[in-house]
Amino acid sequence: MKDIAVSDVRNFVLMGHTASGKTTLADALLYKMGVNDRLGSVDQGSSLGDYTDEEKARKTTIYAKSFCGLYKSSDGHNMDIVFCDTPGYADFFGQVIQASRIAGAALITVDAHAGIQVGTAKAWKQADALELPRTIVVTGLDRENSPFEKVMADIRAMWGARCIPVVIPLPDGSGVMDVLGCSNPPGSVSGLIKDAKNALVEMAAETDDTLIEKYLGGQSLTPVEISDGLRHAVFERKLVPVFACAAIKNVGVAELLDGIARFFPSPTDRPMKDAEGKPIDPSPKAPFVGFVWRTVNDPFIGHMSFVYVCGGTLKSDMEVLNVNKDQKERIVQFVALNGKKQLPIAEAEAGDIVAISKLKNTVLGDALCQSGARATFEPFHFPNPVMWYAVLAKTQGDEDKIGTALHRLAEDDPTIRLDRNVDTHETILSGMGDTHLAVAVERMRKRNGVDVTLSTPKIPYRETITGRGDGHYKHKKQSGGRGQYGEVYLKVEPLPEGDSEWFKDAIVGGVIPHNFVPAVHKGVLEGMTRGALAGFPVVNIKSIVYDGSYHDVDSSEIAFKIAGGRAFRDAMTKAKPVLLEPIMSVKITIPEQFMGDVNGDMSHRRGRIVGMEVVENMQVITADIPQAELFTYCAELRSMTGGRGTFEMSFARYDIVPGSVAQKVMAATEKVKEEE
Repeated sequence: MKDIAVSDVRNFVLMGHTASGKTTLADALLYKMGVNDRLGSVDQGSSLGDYTDEEKARKTTIYAKSFCGLYKSSDGHNMDIVFCDTPGYADFFGQVIQASRIAGAALITVDAHAGIQVGTAKAWKQADALELPRTIVVTGLDRENSPFEKVMADIRAMWGARCIPVVIPLPDGSGVMDVLGCSNPPGSVSGLIKDAKNALVEMAAETDDTLIEKYLGGQSLTPVEISDGLRHAVFERKLVPVFACAAIKNVGVAELLDGIARFFPSPTDRPMKDAEGKPIDPSPKAPFVGFVWRTVNDPFIGHMSFVYVCGGTLKSDMEVLNVNKDQKERIVQFVALNGKKQLPIAEAEAGDIVAISKLKNTVLGDALCQSGARATFEPFHFPNPVMWYAVLAKTQGDEDKIGTALHRLAEDDPTIRLDRNVDTHETILSGMGDTHLAVAVERMRKRNGVDVTLSTPKIPYRETITGRGDGHYKHKKQSGGRGQYGEVYLKVEPLPEGDSEWFKDAIVGGVIPHNFVPAVHKGVLEGMTRGALAGFPVVNIKSIVYDGSYHDVDSSEIAFKIAGGRAFRDAMTKAKPVLLEPIMSVKITIPEQFMGDVNGDMSHRRGRIVGMEVVENMQVITADIPQAELFTYCAELRSMTGGRGTFEMSFARYDIVPGSVAQKVMAATEKVKEEE
């Protein structure tokens, strides 16, 4: 691909809160590296990153994009810079999860005016989970009321003294100063620079016993010793260098690129690890190993696999093994990407990201290996959806196409989930928020020509009993010739926890012949599909058949099946039946000033708070809330908190619906029956 050693490759992921300047910074980096001949702009729709119609319309990043370019550092060293820009909007965090998996380091943006926000903390937590070395870039310093000192204090308060500025903006905002190289700083920042320089030198010394002895002995460390020490400290995550940048004005961009070259590890320093934790050999002469971190169904090109080269050399017309599928794939050609720009290349080495089209058996998370290597990778773990819709084709002509279109949606974006609810007979489209699903539906319309209607899903209620009840039914029918006869007595009671015997044959004396008991079993099972309250499935109930009668000629399986089902229904109506609803365990993360609003809203949603804690200056509320109250919660929480609140949830259990709510549910169900 280029005459650059793997040790001179720097691969990182750009993360941060939405509107913290990530894509603007990405455009500035690309312009500085000569990848683009002009500075792209999100606002003007000319960004190399936010180039899709959806992103231009919303002026926000929706998809993770990879970029690459050569950069000659200030010391004259040629470097290969490879990075991914990611969305900051919470709805699209799945893209961050994917892109961060292939990064050697993280570059986290903090807007000087807005400070540390929910998305900033989330990005930091993701970097922590992957043990990524990282730097912080303070952006937006060209705006009013954006003092560097204040945001620096907030950063250190949040993440500790290991966050040290290496670049500080000039008081007038016209440029930046290198802390280690600045010998005559302006008086207004001289104290800040002196403290930062001392902290950096001390940090460098602490990485090596020889250096610490030299430092404590009063000797000065050489620039090379300091540089090597700081690089090691970043690698060990003991140092988080902080940069200052005004990307639109090209202030601090070159210094940031120098810092990336100086501090971030190469694939040689930090090789990708397989599922067993073994490092992949990153050398060009090793067998090729690639990891599929993203897939896209392009309407013109078809299926595209975005592959991170973990080791070896990928070449055109190479046969590889998809280890996950144990099937061979032929890689005819591939391209390097800079947003929408595609550059056909003949070779790619460790640290590079390429796009390969028309792989037949390859999906997200698969490993592609050359003969001589065999690796798999830890699967992706994505958060559970927080918003659901029932989806239907808008027109009859779209019904045949909707299945394929939905499948492609889910294939492109693993945080989109598709389920068929067997109880409500609805196809459920779920995702990470209202914007996430709106973008998905828009994409489906534009790329697949399919229009859909979204509606609030039906709740998959259940029914059960809280007491005991006796039921009886005699099925007797005579209409000439052989008749039908079957009589069943049974009892129902709550099924004890841990008891799997939900149907018990307690017949004695042959009052129901043994060969008819399975028919009674079928009748009870059928009765449990539609409960006595509102016709919802019945759970956690035990049925005991203990008496009955039969006729030598007229009894049959169908007669006892009918009798069993009707006797079950009779018993259930006498056993204090109740309606059950799904309860979700919800974790809500908000700034403290919104606690009152969120707690007050929770009581209206029949929520029950089970825990509170403070995590990284944010309030985290854990609560149990009925699913019926959560379908629009994503948008409403965002509105309550000015976009600063997030939540995640998972199914907890089924619980009894309060009487007043149950009456409304049963009335609505009865109305639907009448309309049908």
